[in-house]
Amino acid sequence: MWGGGKLSYSGGRFLGVLGPGCRSSQAKRPRLTSSAVYSKNQLSWTVEIKPGVFNEYRTMWFKSYRMTFSCLNRMKSYRYPWTRPYSTSQNTVDNSEVKTFLALAHKWWDEQGVYAPLHSMNDLRVPFIRDNLLKTLPNHQPGKPLSGMKILDVGCGGGLLTEPLGRLGASVTGIDPVDENIKTAQCHKSFDPVLDQRIDYRACALEEIVEDTAETFDAVVASEVIEHVLDLETFLQYCCQVLKPGGSLFITTINKTQLSYALGIVFSEQIAGIVPKGTHTWEKFVSPEKLESILEPNGLSVQTVAGMLYNPFSGYWHWSENTSLNYAAHAVKSRVQEHPVPAEFVLKGETEQLRANAYASPGMHEELKK
Repeated sequence: MWGGGKLSYSGGRFLGVLGPGCRSSQAKRPRLTSSAVYSKNQLSWTVEIKPGVFNEYRTMWFKSYRMTFSCLNRMKSYRYPWTRPYSTSQNTVDNSEVKTFLALAHKWWDEQGVYAPLHSMNDLRVPFIRDNLLKTLPNHQPGKPLSGMKILDVGCGGGLLTEPLGRLGASVTGIDPVDENIKTAQCHKSFDPVLDQRIDYRACALEEIVEDTAETFDAVVASEVIEHVLDLETFLQYCCQVLKPGGSLFITTINKTQLSYALGIVFSEQIAGIVPKGTHTWEKFVSPEKLESILEPNGLSVQTVAGMLYNPFSGYWHWSENTSLNYAAHAVKSRVQEHPVPAEFVLKGETEQLRANAYASPGMHEELKK
């Protein structure tokens, strides 16, 4: 089969390609003037096909080119479990989610509006990020404890979390696929000259910068983001790739439980109107166990998982041992990644070492000669 059709062969010549349902009549299909050459050295067929134009009967004649069908010529490739070729072909942005946040782009800095819970969440997530990063710093400046650290805020929105991290002294890059969100964030940071120097906003998706920023950041933050992405596993792989060895990944998200459906969607969106309807999709919620199962094969070790609870009446968040609703996670990228070595390379290395030892030891050299 070739492209859903059969390659017709007769008397040493290929007559054409027959699609499903096509008849074998010569009048019903284009006749290809071609020849087949068989090579004894490798099992392959070389097909030379003559030229192509459409005639008055809409029959196609092919222009001359060569195709080689080769088999049994395979290359072995070895890929480490958490190192994958950088690729921007896999999209992590859900266009339906972009439309939702585009409609709310002008409301990011309204502390009493739809993003009020995110403003309040800073009371937990900013110290969570700061304190865990300080564990990796032997010394820090008073007032600017994160000075010298490079942080990537993925899905930064209007900059609600980006700005507090910048005020702690970090150099922060905030990215978001919604142009209007970035315009709002840039406008707001312009009122503070200090933040204007420490924060860089870009209207793009993570996959668009992963090649240029590989192992660049000391920390990556994805707060209230992973429940909105199109491809969670690819998104987390990209997060790992832009992290330095020993770097930290911070995530806040919603657990996938019956309680999160009842309170996070039915109550928060449909009854109380705490967040706009359609903001969340329960199927995209991620449990801590699922999150860890994706992170670990990518070289990220989960250090902390802590539950967070929001009180809609007081408007405040507090930490909890219960992770059935919202939770925060901190993972660290391995500093030394032990890659599995293919057996043939091990054998090659051992052979070279034996040869080196043989020449270093005259007695061994004589034994190898025998």
